[in-house]
Amino acid sequence: MRIIEVSHITKDYGSGKGVFDVTFNVEKGEVVGFLGPNGAGKTTTIRQLMGFVRPDKGSVRIKGMDCFKKSSEIQKSLGYLPGEISFMEDMTGNEFIKFVANMKGMRELDRARELMEFFELDAEGTIKKMSKGMKQKVGIVCAFMQDSEILILDEPTSGLDPLMQNKFVELISKEKAKGKTILMSSHLFEEVERTCDRIVIIRQGRIVDVDSMERLQKNKSRIFYITFDTEKTASDFAAAQGGEHMGGRVVTASVSGDMDSFIKALAAYPVRDMDMRKQTLEEFFLQFYGGEEQ
Repeated sequence: MRIIEVSHITKDYGSGKGVFDVTFNVEKGEVVGFLGPNGAGKTTTIRQLMGFVRPDKGSVRIKGMDCFKKSSEIQKSLGYLPGEISFMEDMTGNEFIKFVANMKGMRELDRARELMEFFELDAEGTIKKMSKGMKQKVGIVCAFMQDSEILILDEPTSGLDPLMQNKFVELISKEKAKGKTILMSSHLFEEVERTCDRIVIIRQGRIVDVDSMERLQKNKSRIFYITFDTEKTASDFAAAQGGEHMGGRVVTASVSGDMDSFIKALAAYPVRDMDMRKQTLEEFFLQFYGGEEQ
């Protein structure tokens, strides 16, 4: 069952900025990672899902409801964490959490207190004196405390230290086990690999790839680091098999798909040592961006 439906949406701000003919879906109980550099269109897409912006063309629906026309109804069953959180800086963290809970019609704050303990958040101080990481924790508590069946998270671990990033991954895994439906934009590839069922990659406002994490894991290239007996052997192998001669006796070679022909070719050369690793999601992602920054 499709919970989130983005169908051929265009929001053109001019000068190539915006999103163009963007289409993807999120199924019930699925965690989807939304990947792209800053300015690629992730937040623009999410803002349309939240009903803040109406698309020029196409449609966005959550649980079959138009996100612009039915935004107030949709948000009753949705947890949202914006990329840039608008805080009331003079409030304490606790006051802000209670304020958001009242807006959501929540009577109990047991879940909020549980999340604050989980993220080791002391929310007594005023928000304007909080660090970026503490503010992000407040935002996470507000997004998750309603125990919503749908979560839309824009760069949720921005500002968190590695320990808290791991805590967040643990939280997503628990929510996933409960059958929650989650759309999450992120720059942290390990975070996406550990939590997501599928990824959607956007570049310059257009979708360039949608794939399952399972299939990506299977199709990742294997990177071999091969040490030969002599520098000449290394050079000869690189020239014949398309590897990269790193200098000295070492060659790196990237192999995808069937490895049989590669192993047979390698067997014809004197090999002294060999290491292997799998291509990372970040390396896969950068194929679509030509190595450009972020």
